[in-house]
Amino acid sequence: MKKLVTLVTVLSLTTIGWAATTRENAQDRLDNSGQVLHEIMAAPDQGIPQEVLDHAKCIAVVPHMLKGGFVFGAENGRGVATCRTATGWSAPAFFAITGGSWGLQIGIEGVDLVMIIQNDKGMQRLLSSKFQLGADASAAAGPVGRHASADTDWKLNTEILTYSRAKGVFAGLTLTGASIRRDDDSTEAIYGHDISNQLILEGKEAVPASAQSFLDAVKGAKEQAVASK
Repeated sequence: MKKLVTLVTVLSLTTIGWAATTRENAQDRLDNSGQVLHEIMAAPDQGIPQEVLDHAKCIAVVPHMLKGGFVFGAENGRGVATCRTATGWSAPAFFAITGGSWGLQIGIEGVDLVMIIQNDKGMQRLLSSKFQLGADASAAAGPVGRHASADTDWKLNTEILTYSRAKGVFAGLTLTGASIRRDDDSTEAIYGHDISNQLILEGKEAVPASAQSFLDAVKGAKEQAVASK
């Protein structure tokens, strides 16, 4: 009986410790994602164009994925996303990204990924529990600078614009074949219960205090773009 009680106690403490670590990691991801957006938009002539931000249905960020090599695939990258609603930006949804070709990235140790979802069709992909870039959703390297050139076709048919930042260099990214799925553990750690990405991104879940810094960075990204005109 004592052994059983001891085992239950150990398992309970392990579960509590795991939950606390998961929540801390999710909080760090929110904070780091906000910092990534702030730093990208603060770079003169090297941010996401104002027109792209104005047109965005959703914004997703995967901060500092670790990987190296010449042509590589993402390994267990985790990020956060928010979408426009009738009352402003939604609470953040958590996701994981795996696989995919990242183009020519030589000797890279840390990569930040930003995805701009442009239309309702792309938003519906993000609302699902899992989808693949290039197969389920069209993706293309996004334009960079203060303004998107009028002669580019960044608006035409492309559901998701992708960007990467590595060692201070920010550029449009060709990313195909990556699989994006809901991050259930982080979702439950932040919200305290299981809830779908659809309900979160449609604005049907209250914004937790822990997500405010990320949402402030999303709102501030447009302000920074306007200020750089």
